[in-house]
Amino acid sequence: MLSYRHSFHAGNAADLLKHLVLIELLQYLQRKDAAFEYIDTHAGAGLYQLDSDDSQKTGEYHSGYGAILDCDWPELETYKSLVARFNQRKQLRYPGSPLLALELLRPQDRAWLFELHPKDHQRLQLSCKNYSKVRIEHSDGLKGLVGLLPPASRRALVLIDPSYEVKSDYRAVVDTLQQAVRRFATGTYALWYPVVQRRQIEQLEKDLLKTGIRNIQRFELGWAPDSTEYGMTASGMIVINPTWGLMEKMQGLLPKLAQQLAGAEGNWRCDQMVAE
Repeated sequence: MLSYRHSFHAGNAADLLKHLVLIELLQYLQRKDAAFEYIDTHAGAGLYQLDSDDSQKTGEYHSGYGAILDCDWPELETYKSLVARFNQRKQLRYPGSPLLALELLRPQDRAWLFELHPKDHQRLQLSCKNYSKVRIEHSDGLKGLVGLLPPASRRALVLIDPSYEVKSDYRAVVDTLQQAVRRFATGTYALWYPVVQRRQIEQLEKDLLKTGIRNIQRFELGWAPDSTEYGMTASGMIVINPTWGLMEKMQGLLPKLAQQLAGAEGNWRCDQMVAE
């Protein structure tokens, strides 16, 4: 199924969490001069118009990126400055994960971007035309990822964020991560997930821990209590081989974000995942 289009959801609260974690991981990897690979399995269109019909229909960015524009917090400085680069002429645009990463990559680093949706793949190519050392594939990123490992640089950050519109995605990401870690145990892997039905996430966590993968941290940001009704109430990032300091950074930031986005209904989680 290829019905999911991120243009309806760009800049929402889920993007906020995903991109803050992504930026923190990228900046830590840059502390060493050695090159690394950035691999994005579900890259999307790259750049989104927040005044488009799709975005205006949902208005989700108002409760995500739009809700922190007036927050003068040091932890948000890099994120906000990166987004601002795409709006220097007073546009209303939001960069997705691949463009945020490409803005941060150095000349020695490389990016591999996968996108299966034909229209979004075309838009992604256009969005990335001014960047070098990036390869864009019109293919399934979960299948393409394993073939890239281990990378020549022996350093990599992998972002996996499918739409989960197909229930089998929950199992597929676990199987892919298990294969990936077997081939390249020292890579950093960041898996995004939506909380629509909590039992699905609990099963995802159990399945992941059953693989025997160690050193897993979880970061979750919620804007409503868990519910049996349809709709996303939170999202999270599961990070395998997290960078030093990530937990401390998120423990300080997520409580403030939860309060800013949702007041008393805001909730958050930062923990080390261990088998029961």
